[in-house]
Amino acid sequence: MSTDALSRVFAALADPTRRDMVARLSEGDATVSRLAEPYRMSLQAVYKHLRVLEDAGLVSRPPGPQPRPVRLETDALDLMDTWIERHRSRVEQRYRRLDAVLAEMEGDEDEHDQGDGHRGRPGAAGHPDDA
Repeated sequence: MSTDALSRVFAALADPTRRDMVARLSEGDATVSRLAEPYRMSLQAVYKHLRVLEDAGLVSRPPGPQPRPVRLETDALDLMDTWIERHRSRVEQRYRRLDAVLAEMEGDEDEHDQGDGHRGRPGAAGHPDDA
């Protein structure tokens, strides 16, 4: 899937009703009428939501006579997962580098504090800044 496909997936999931449909389908296939049960909207509106999810590759309905089950497609979820994990990994690497720098700075500070015996408090008697 391309970046355009990823954009369609995120756009489709921007709507809370469609996110709820995906969550419900993660528990198993369902007919359109069963999917429509908890929503206060027409069946036509449910079909419109499903069309957006289908266009994004999140759900499919096999050809054949009604009622046809709506099935969640994992490829679109895998695409999102890959994108999210790539960026999560980059952020975690940044934080690990920052943690290492901070730990190094704290280590340098501890060495300095132990050397002058005053734990780095400005204004403490005998501190070099008092001269």
